[in-house]
Amino acid sequence: MRVLAFEDHYDIESILTAGGVKVSELVIKQNWNSNEALKHIQGFAPDVLLLDHYMPPKTGLQVLESLLSSDVNRPQTIVAMSSDTSRNKDMVLLGADIGVVKFQLADLDIWPR
Repeated sequence: MRVLAFEDHYDIESILTAGGVKVSELVIKQNWNSNEALKHIQGFAPDVLLLDHYMPPKTGLQVLESLLSSDVNRPQTIVAMSSDTSRNKDMVLLGADIGVVKFQLADLDIWPR
Protein backbone atom coordinates (compact mmCIF):
# COMPACT_ATOMS: atom_id res chain seq x y z
CA MET A 1 0.00 0.00 0.00
CA ARG A 2 1.35 3.39 -1.01
CA VAL A 3 0.79 6.19 1.51
CA LEU A 4 1.41 9.87 0.83
CA ALA A 5 1.25 12.24 3.79
CA PHE A 6 1.17 16.01 3.85
CA GLU A 7 2.14 16.81 7.45
CA ASP A 8 4.54 19.53 8.55
CA HIS A 9 5.30 18.73 12.20
CA TYR A 10 5.05 15.04 13.08
CA ASP A 11 6.67 12.00 11.50
CA ILE A 12 3.79 9.91 10.20
CA GLU A 13 5.78 6.69 10.01
CA SER A 14 6.66 7.05 13.71
CA ILE A 15 2.99 7.62 14.64
CA LEU A 16 1.97 4.51 12.70
CA THR A 17 4.82 2.41 14.12
CA ALA A 18 4.01 3.45 17.69
CA GLY A 19 0.40 2.41 17.06
CA GLY A 20 1.30 -1.11 15.97
CA VAL A 21 0.94 -0.71 12.21
CA LYS A 22 3.18 -2.96 10.09
CA VAL A 23 4.93 -0.14 8.26
CA SER A 24 7.15 -2.69 6.52
CA GLU A 25 4.10 -3.47 4.37
CA LEU A 26 3.68 0.20 3.42
CA VAL A 27 5.54 2.55 1.13
CA ILE A 28 5.32 5.86 2.97
CA LYS A 29 6.29 9.21 1.55
CA GLN A 30 5.89 12.33 3.66
CA ASN A 31 5.91 15.88 2.37
CA TRP A 32 6.61 18.48 5.04
CA ASN A 33 4.83 21.25 3.10
CA SER A 34 2.13 21.43 0.47
CA ASN A 35 4.17 23.00 -2.33
CA GLU A 36 3.18 21.45 -5.66
CA ALA A 37 0.86 19.02 -3.86
CA LEU A 38 -0.95 17.86 -7.01
CA LYS A 39 2.36 17.14 -8.72
CA HIS A 40 3.40 14.96 -5.76
CA ILE A 41 0.04 13.17 -5.67
CA GLN A 42 0.13 12.48 -9.39
CA GLY A 43 3.77 11.36 -9.36
CA PHE A 44 3.52 9.05 -6.33
CA ALA A 45 0.00 7.73 -7.07
CA PRO A 46 -0.84 6.84 -3.46
CA ASP A 47 -3.51 4.41 -2.36
CA VAL A 48 -3.93 6.45 0.82
CA LEU A 49 -3.59 10.24 1.01
CA LEU A 50 -3.16 11.81 4.45
CA LEU A 51 -3.91 15.53 4.75
CA ASP A 52 -3.15 17.77 7.70
CA HIS A 53 -5.17 20.97 7.65
CA TYR A 54 -2.67 23.42 9.13
CA MET A 55 0.19 23.14 6.69
CA PRO A 56 1.95 25.76 4.60
CA PRO A 57 1.53 27.14 2.07
CA LYS A 58 -1.88 25.53 1.35
CA THR A 59 -4.14 23.95 3.94
CA GLY A 60 -5.26 20.36 3.65
CA LEU A 61 -8.69 21.65 2.65
CA GLN A 62 -7.19 23.68 -0.19
CA VAL A 63 -5.14 20.69 -1.36
CA LEU A 64 -8.27 18.54 -1.31
CA GLU A 65 -10.27 21.15 -3.24
CA SER A 66 -7.52 21.33 -5.86
CA LEU A 67 -7.30 17.54 -6.13
CA LEU A 68 -11.02 17.00 -6.50
CA SER A 69 -11.33 19.67 -9.19
CA SER A 70 -8.33 18.40 -11.17
CA ASP A 71 -7.76 15.50 -13.55
CA VAL A 72 -5.31 13.86 -11.11
CA ASN A 73 -6.47 10.35 -10.11
CA ARG A 74 -8.15 10.35 -6.73
CA PRO A 75 -6.47 8.06 -4.19
CA GLN A 76 -8.62 5.17 -2.99
CA THR A 77 -8.69 6.57 0.55
CA ILE A 78 -8.30 10.19 1.62
CA VAL A 79 -7.82 10.78 5.34
CA ALA A 80 -8.25 14.18 6.95
CA MET A 81 -5.90 14.03 9.92
CA SER A 82 -5.73 17.43 11.53
CA SER A 83 -5.45 17.83 15.29
CA ASP A 84 -8.53 20.08 14.93
CA THR A 85 -11.63 17.88 14.57
CA SER A 86 -13.67 20.71 13.01
CA ARG A 87 -11.13 20.95 10.18
CA ASN A 88 -11.37 17.20 9.65
CA LYS A 89 -15.14 17.50 9.41
CA ASP A 90 -14.74 20.24 6.79
CA MET A 91 -12.53 17.97 4.67
CA VAL A 92 -14.92 15.02 5.04
CA LEU A 93 -17.81 17.23 3.95
CA LEU A 94 -15.77 18.22 0.91
CA GLY A 95 -14.93 14.64 -0.06
CA ALA A 96 -12.36 13.03 2.24
CA ASP A 97 -13.28 9.48 3.26
CA ILE A 98 -12.21 9.58 6.90
CA GLY A 99 -11.53 12.24 9.51
CA VAL A 100 -9.33 11.41 12.49
CA VAL A 101 -7.12 13.28 14.94
CA LYS A 102 -3.59 12.57 13.71
CA PHE A 103 -2.46 10.96 16.96
CA GLN A 104 -5.20 8.33 16.48
CA LEU A 105 -4.18 7.65 12.89
CA ALA A 106 -2.83 4.18 13.68
CA ASP A 107 -6.23 3.16 15.09
CA LEU A 108 -7.85 3.19 11.64
CA ASP A 109 -8.72 -0.24 10.23
CA ILE A 110 -7.13 0.55 6.88
CA TRP A 111 -3.63 -0.45 8.04
CA PRO A 112 -1.89 -3.85 8.04
CA ARG A 113 -1.40 -5.31 11.53
